[in-house]
Amino acid sequence: MYSLTVRDHIMIAHSFKGAIFGPAQRVHGATFVVDLEFRRPTLDADGLVVDIGAARTLLRDVLAPLDYCNLDEVAEFEGYNTTTEFLCGEIFRRVKERLLAGALGEGGQSVESLKVALGESPLAWAAYEGRVHQ
Repeated sequence: MYSLTVRDHIMIAHSFKGAIFGPAQRVHGATFVVDLEFRRPTLDADGLVVDIGAARTLLRDVLAPLDYCNLDEVAEFEGYNTTTEFLCGEIFRRVKERLLAGALGEGGQSVESLKVALGESPLAWAAYEGRVHQ
């Protein structure tokens, strides 16, 4: 399986509900390094998994609505703890939706799976991966 990974970052604010989160129940900020990995079994006619520039643009477009945002104020996240793990799944869902809609053209249609990883520090990160086509 071939893969290509692009990277960006987001800065957010949020809080959590539940005693397990201790002081993180209060509003706090986080800066996440976001890695998006595209995987496919064969390269396209140009020898690519996907175009790097287009992949970087796609990632930035998906992250833009979350960047510099207080996630506690995002209506679709109401009732959820916007943990690192949760955000990985949400970013995956948004990238997959755009990929299936043709955001990366014909080459993007051959991507079989994606992996989204968010690093919240050099010591801790989370990831979500899944198939693009069911």
